[in-house]
Amino acid sequence: MAGRHLSGAERSMIASLVAAELSVRAIGGQLGRSHTTISRELRRDGKCRASWTSWSAELDARARRSRPKVLRLAGDPLLRAAVAGMLARRQSPEQVAGRLAREHPGDRRWRVSHTAIYNAVYLLGRQRLFAELDLPLRSRRPVRRARGVPYDRIVGLVPISERPVEAEDRLVPGHWEGDLMIGARGASAIATLVERTSRFTVLVGLPAGRTSPVVVAALIQAVGKLPGHMLRSLTWDRGPEMAGHAAFQVATGVTVYFADAYSPHQRGSNENTNGLIREFLPKGTDLDVGTERLDEIAELLNTRPRKVLDFATPAEVFNDLIKQAS
Repeated sequence: MAGRHLSGAERSMIASLVAAELSVRAIGGQLGRSHTTISRELRRDGKCRASWTSWSAELDARARRSRPKVLRLAGDPLLRAAVAGMLARRQSPEQVAGRLAREHPGDRRWRVSHTAIYNAVYLLGRQRLFAELDLPLRSRRPVRRARGVPYDRIVGLVPISERPVEAEDRLVPGHWEGDLMIGARGASAIATLVERTSRFTVLVGLPAGRTSPVVVAALIQAVGKLPGHMLRSLTWDRGPEMAGHAAFQVATGVTVYFADAYSPHQRGSNENTNGLIREFLPKGTDLDVGTERLDEIAELLNTRPRKVLDFATPAEVFNDLIKQAS
């Protein structure tokens, strides 16, 4: 797939195709680019097709990329004041951006992305360049959290779209969902596993860290204690801790399926269970509490009656499923 910006090689090809008198649509087709991208490139900075050269265009592009960019809120005091006021009322950057667009339809001055607001808070506010932006966000994070690892950085992943259909309706047991919970300052973590049919929970301590080899080894040991016929699949998010999923599959025979980006609902049981675990291990606390404490929390959750199970407990349903399968 082509990158966001035209490369030097692409500009050289454009020059050759322009010399061959191809149309911008034909050039775009040859490069796999939109014809508007080609047209804009040929007319940039007031140039015309006849005066455009690939070498000067490449120099101009490098200069544009290297020049310092002024953050949007740094150059607009009125917009900055409005954003700061809304953030102070505990509105999220996304809510602020959406509300400003709603209140000022058609006026581009008030169009600002939530990403630009995050950047302003962390780069301008936290550095006290503009004190009015030094506000606590609702997430309470000192820095903006990075998104999940792109699919192409997890070698050989199997997307959730290929997960067996039987896992969807929860009638066939043995399909699990998993995730990491991170402790204070990212210094500790635990892995959480939830069986989709029974909501039975297993908590896995990670005192040695949360690198992929450590997590995979801990998960292999944890699921090794479960009946083999109750292990059919595991659905995880795109966290780098499961980059070694192939080793997990070889050791357990269980395929790991990866949820789509920004789709926590695809692991709904696990997300809900993580919220329940936070009753015992609140955000911002150390999660290195030891195996005994984790087992105690898991037991409390597994013996708690659930409305979704007709007020049976996960442990009761899980044990019944084991007996039925046997």
